[in-house]
Amino acid sequence: MFFRKPSPTSSLNYYLPSSSDLFSKTKDKDPNIALTKLNKIKYLLFSCLFIATWLILLRLWLSPTTTTTLTTTTTTTLNNHNKTCVGSYPFYIYNLPPQFNLGLLEHCNNLNIYTNMCPHVANNGLGQPIVTTVTALSSSSWFATHQFIAEMIFHARLENHPCRTWDPSEAHLFYVPFYGGLYASSVFREANLTQRDSLAVDLVDYLQSLPWFNINEGKDHFLALGRTAWDFMRTPSGPDFGANILLNLPPVKNMSVLTVERQPWQGKNQFGIPYPSYFHPRSLTELMMWQKQIGDSTRPYLFSFVGGTRHGLEKAKIRDEILKQCKNSMKCELVQCGNGASKCHDPMAVLEVMSKSRFCLQAPGDSFTRRSTFDSILAGCIPVFFSSHTAYTQYAWYLPDEKNTYSVFIDENDCGEGKKSIEEVLMGISKEDEEKMRVAVINLIHKVTYMHPNASVVEDVSFGDAVDIALERLSRIVEEKISGKDFGSEEV
Repeated sequence: MFFRKPSPTSSLNYYLPSSSDLFSKTKDKDPNIALTKLNKIKYLLFSCLFIATWLILLRLWLSPTTTTTLTTTTTTTLNNHNKTCVGSYPFYIYNLPPQFNLGLLEHCNNLNIYTNMCPHVANNGLGQPIVTTVTALSSSSWFATHQFIAEMIFHARLENHPCRTWDPSEAHLFYVPFYGGLYASSVFREANLTQRDSLAVDLVDYLQSLPWFNINEGKDHFLALGRTAWDFMRTPSGPDFGANILLNLPPVKNMSVLTVERQPWQGKNQFGIPYPSYFHPRSLTELMMWQKQIGDSTRPYLFSFVGGTRHGLEKAKIRDEILKQCKNSMKCELVQCGNGASKCHDPMAVLEVMSKSRFCLQAPGDSFTRRSTFDSILAGCIPVFFSSHTAYTQYAWYLPDEKNTYSVFIDENDCGEGKKSIEEVLMGISKEDEEKMRVAVINLIHKVTYMHPNASVVEDVSFGDAVDIALERLSRIVEEKISGKDFGSEEV
């Protein structure tokens, strides 16, 4: 926890001689002369003390929190372990009633209808530490992180962030640490819609009771959600697959919402953030060592696919074709996922395959996006997309505008009988272009990685991780929203 430092005082701690000292040291034998000199010295000391005190007060008065224009870089000096806030405006974290975040963790075994989340919410959402088999780096930065836990990691990172202010009057951004994804997954099967929506409605009622929310009608407030936007956008006319109505509530539409998958067509106030992978470095040195190791990795597989089939989902039909082509190719390494034991659930096994692959196939699954995209970037494996909504319309803050500089796109309609195979497309990419793409991918690692929450406490380091980038972009967007400009959408 950070606490604001006390204001500087004007007390002087050095030794001041007493009147008897002065009398004993004076050479004047006439006591009246000595007394006159003593009075002059006292007056001089008092004047110096008075002037010094006013100079200190004047300095404090004229040196408030300062920011530069965000078209370049924002620099803010905050009393946060004497660290400097760079790239973002100061933000304030609401201390929400526990039922909206930490209180949910008391029932961690009921937070997901498919799995016990207790091991995954440990260590501020990083999950359980894992022993690495693909690197000689310290294992203290590797965790079996759950794919839908970004909201907890985001909260933990912001708690120790140098741009945090404890004074809401200093803040330009307001973070609402609602664990909406964990709550949503705990009530997916709740048939009573009023009950399913209750915590989302309670949150909005609570926010509207706060003075800081009402000043700008929530336009300077933001949420971070660890699940896809679809899980918070139930509509009366659409199918009910367990979602609630959080993102359809009008006050929330004024806010900025960070989510691992935005709704590509209606998510104007939604902004994609990376799924968390397994590496949470504590220092820039550790990150650079990993980048070098993965850059030097030998890659015997032309391409690989980590995934399984998705029955009944139109957008996932391409998976059947991918599985077929990978099984029939001598140049593809397949890690097929399914029920029961599978390498898919072993983080190091997944990274080992990807770190030995030149290209990694990223097909839509239950939704357009997948955590595997960020696993492949972490492994230095060039992602191959089959839908623009898997990455291009999602993560504009994090990925280059020039899509072919770091990825390959194969339209799913161009795969199948009588069409060029995936292997043929990838074999047609020159070694020179492939190497350029791999360098670009490795240079993206720091952007899509969530730094260890304690890193900013251990040492004054920031390499522009996923949280830093989100704060910088939010600062710009909030400034535009409040000024009345149209900040646009993330559609590509």
